[in-house]
This record gives sequence, structure tokens and C-alpha cells, in this order.
Amino acid sequence: MSQGVLPYVVEVAERADKVTARAGLPLVLETMRALGLEEVIERELRVRQRQSGYTESEKVEAVVLLLAAGGECLDDIAVLKADRGLMRLLGGELPAADTLRHFLYRFHEERLVEAAKRAAAEAGREAYIVEESAALRGLERVGRALVHRVSAQGRNRRATLDLDATLQESHKREAQAHYQGGRGYQPVVVYWMEEDLIVADEYRDGNVPAGMENLPVIQRAFSALPTTVEEFYFRADSAAYDEDVLKWLADPQRRSGPGGRIGFTISADMTRPLRAVCEAVAERDWVLLEERPHETVMWSDVEFTPGDWSKDAEPLRYVALRIRKKQGRMFEAGYDTKYLAVVSNRWEMRGEELIRWHWEKAGTIELVHDVTKNELGAAVPPCGRFGANAAWYRLSLLTYNVLSAMKSLALPAQLSSARPKRLRFMVLTIAGRIVSHGGVLVVQIGEAAERLAGLIAARTRLVALMPQAAGG
Repeated sequence: MSQGVLPYVVEVAERADKVTARAGLPLVLETMRALGLEEVIERELRVRQRQSGYTESEKVEAVVLLLAAGGECLDDIAVLKADRGLMRLLGGELPAADTLRHFLYRFHEERLVEAAKRAAAEAGREAYIVEESAALRGLERVGRALVHRVSAQGRNRRATLDLDATLQESHKREAQAHYQGGRGYQPVVVYWMEEDLIVADEYRDGNVPAGMENLPVIQRAFSALPTTVEEFYFRADSAAYDEDVLKWLADPQRRSGPGGRIGFTISADMTRPLRAVCEAVAERDWVLLEERPHETVMWSDVEFTPGDWSKDAEPLRYVALRIRKKQGRMFEAGYDTKYLAVVSNRWEMRGEELIRWHWEKAGTIELVHDVTKNELGAAVPPCGRFGANAAWYRLSLLTYNVLSAMKSLALPAQLSSARPKRLRFMVLTIAGRIVSHGGVLVVQIGEAAERLAGLIAARTRLVALMPQAAGG
């Protein structure tokens, strides 16, 4: 007798650990272990008050597994724990939600928040950037180790770093108002395009302007790159349009960063003097870039010098954009022409090439924000404690990097650009039957599912990485 519309009956198995709905999820943990992250976490991250209970690496691994599986809050760990077959494949129990919650609390130091508030008040500012706790810095070093060990497999000698901030909405009482009218946080992220890896981040309150003190984040991002990188590039929107940033990027003898050239493009603030220069460009000097349905986009090199730019320094290149609405159409502000500009030191590129290279950022770092916030739990701060939320966010970025490493080092080529939701659909949620043969644990999956996911080959590739993961 069928229980439902379709002709089958649901029964509860006596041995729930003989099946799993997530036979591919352990591959995430195997990726972390193959890269040697367990040892790095234990070395760099020490927040436990007692030596009993779960280790730091077990708690980090649990959060990464939770986020990779699609969980959005700590209580979702109960869903994974209920999959008894998964627990059997992982080799033990995952920590409970309360254990993970108290783990995140250890990243918060209220004295650092209060110190930042006092410093801001003394300077007459409302916004402030909180210094990272020792635990957060340790978690950053874990992420840096992953970047080095993944990049060592391909030894990519080029690094294009894209910087951008994103809003993280929150209704927590402690969250600050942001420029769009809501409340939340506004972290900054730097992404290595060629390797599909996040190399730096800084967690910030929602009221911190996107352009505030970005140079230290940029310096940390470049210092996170492996020594094998020889070509350096940087792209950002107008949040990075700052004299200190421009001077640091343009100076081949820069401090706290790689020596030599960093090719960059940054969206310039359209100040009155710069707008006047753009408006003075003769019609014959504008070059067509794009003909869009309702507007025409043209570009032109213009002469402009920001602030107190040294006469001895290499001159900066300003490329102006003129976007003009077609007949009868206006921008929301009521005018038909808008000017934008990009500042750069890349004189070797034609103007249209430079602009399109700069625009590529919309498909890199902005996609990272979309993925981490909408598919890896980054949009949901777990509590009102600033440091705990910063740790949750950084663990979401670590999960992004682990999945990126899994794609590049283990999975079939057709999954190289798969987003987390597709990885779940294709790999992580494969159903498996668990048996034991001669003391060996075996998970049986469908032939067609294995053919699509390449799970066996992926595990073999990760095993081959393990001796190489010991160094670095």
C-alpha cells in the first residue's frame, strides 16, 4: 500500500549509518587534509581554554563542511550530524552548534572594539576599523597557507588582485547603519583572479566608508602571494582612489610589498577639476567604445594630475569615459551625459583595452561576493559580537578557497567553473550505501553519478598531493 501519490513506501532504517545523502561531502575534508591544513590550524590557531574536547582543526573543518554543504547558521550543523552515514565516513562526530558558537566567541576581544571607539572619538570620527584579535590573525595565516599550497601546484607567475567591499545586512543591535539606509557590516575582500583564490579580507562595521584606510589591506594581499609570482596587477573601484594607495602602487621601491612594477587601474573620483578636464575634450578626440541600445560610450585620454603628485614620479594615465544617452532619454538625475574616469600606470595598452580589462573586475570580485554571501553563508552574521562575525566571514572565504582548490586539484575539468550550488548538486549530495568489506569501509554509489562527479579519481589525486603539502 503506497503512503503517497507515487507508488512506494517510506521506512525508517534500523541502521541509519548504512546510508548517506552526502557521499561526496567528505571530499571537502579530504581537500583540506591533503593540503596539510590540519597541521597549520593547530599551529596557528589557539583559542581553546581547555585541552579536552574538539581540537581547533576539528572545529574549523566542521564549519567549512557546514558552509560547503549549504548551511547558513550554526544550528544547521544538526542536519549534518543527523546523517549518520556521513558521520561514519568522516570518522567521528561533528561538534554541536553550541560548541562551534563558543569557538567563534573566542575570536572576539571587546577591548579591541573599545580601543577603536576611543581612537575614533579622539580624532572626531564616528567610523573606526577594529584591530584584529590574535585568533583572527591566526585564521588569516591558515588561509595564506592554503593559497601558497594551492598555487604551488601550478606555480602561476602572474597575479591580478581585485579589491572590493560588500554590504552584509544584519538586524543585530550592534550592527551600524550603512550608506544604503540599512544596518550591517561592510567587509573588504581582495581576490587573486588567476588562481580563483581570496588572498585578504578585513571585516568592518557598516558605517565605515568603503574608501577608508584600504592601503593596509592591499599590502596584506600582496604579501600573501607566493614568491613564485613575478607579474603583479591590481584593480579596484573608486574606494581605492586615494593618494597613499596610488603612490604605493606606482612606486617600484614601495615598502611592505613586492618590488618592481604593479600595473593597476582604479576608478577615479569625478571631482570638479577632473570633470572640467573631461568636458573640455574636443569632439574629434572622443573614440567610440560601445554603441548600446539607449546610450553611446566613448573614451579619451586626458591630462590630469591628482593632488600633490611628485613631478619626479612616473605620470599617471587618466582615461575618461563619456556616456551619452540617446535622443529623448535621460539619466535619473535629469541630464543626458555622464563622465567617468579610470586612473592607471598601464601606458602599453590601448584605451579601449585598458577599460575592458578594468571592467573585468565585475566578473571576478563581484562574483565572489555573490557566491560567498548567497551560497556560502557569508551574508548571515551569527551573533552580535564583532570578532565572532569576522571569524564566520573569514571561514566562509576559507570555504570558498577550499572548494576552489577542490575544483582545480581534484575534480573533472567540466566542473572547474562550477559554483557551490552546482557542486552540491553534482558531487556533494551523491547518495551512498555504506558497507564494510574485510574491515575496509566502502561507500557504494551509482555508476552514472560516479561518471559525472569523478569521485574516485578526485580522491586519488588528493592522496597524491599529500607528500607535497608538508612544506610551505
